[in-house]
Amino acid sequence: MWPFGKSTEERVKDALKQTPRLQSLNLDVQERGGTVSISGEVPNQNYHQLIEVVAEGIKGVKQVDLSGLRARQTVQPQEVKASQTVTGSQSQQDLDDLQQDIKGSQIAKAVLRNIEANVELKDDPIDVLQTGRSVILRGAVDSQHEYNLAEKIARETEGVASVDASDLKIVEKAKEKFREAQASTQQSKPKSGPVNIPDEWYTVKAGDTLSEIAQRFYGDASKESYMKIARANGISDPNLIRVGQKLQIPR
Repeated sequence: MWPFGKSTEERVKDALKQTPRLQSLNLDVQERGGTVSISGEVPNQNYHQLIEVVAEGIKGVKQVDLSGLRARQTVQPQEVKASQTVTGSQSQQDLDDLQQDIKGSQIAKAVLRNIEANVELKDDPIDVLQTGRSVILRGAVDSQHEYNLAEKIARETEGVASVDASDLKIVEKAKEKFREAQASTQQSKPKSGPVNIPDEWYTVKAGDTLSEIAQRFYGDASKESYMKIARANGISDPNLIRVGQKLQIPR
């Protein structure tokens, strides 16, 4: 039963295939230690952001590596608006529609972030997908109370027009079963060789804060957690981080 029989990698694949604009791209997905690597060919560079935010709506995804994506075109929305011309088969309407899809997926990402910030739900296997400004909750929770809470948090997230929770199931000991299933999946993965990576890395994105990054990696947004990241990266003021900055996340 989903989500207990599916790895993070498989659930990211499902999310990409269920996104209309991405379902025909045949993208390859690999996951290791919470980092999801996605490769393949996309129509243009603007698809990178959509793929990233869709993947980030999946429980267990800590970072998305898109270095394996190849874009057939390099047109950027701002370039189109400046000249009102588009190369190849691209159109202004297509680019506008793509930006709307990206905004919708950013809403789904925000819903997942809010759910994971709740102490009762943070360990539940809940993925968040999007269709327009509506979000879809998939996975499992321990009780009717948690079901209602997840739906409430989703509805109250800014930008959400409606919530479909029909794929969110109530399963006794959902958290425990999910942990056991994920551990079993990781143990069964073929190993390509010895891996000794003491720390993880994260690239700062627009809107990130150190406390949110600490919540993502440690499940704890306390000062102690985010200052651990600050100290590891020589950051004297935890309020000053910049987009594109690579942060070492100590274990």
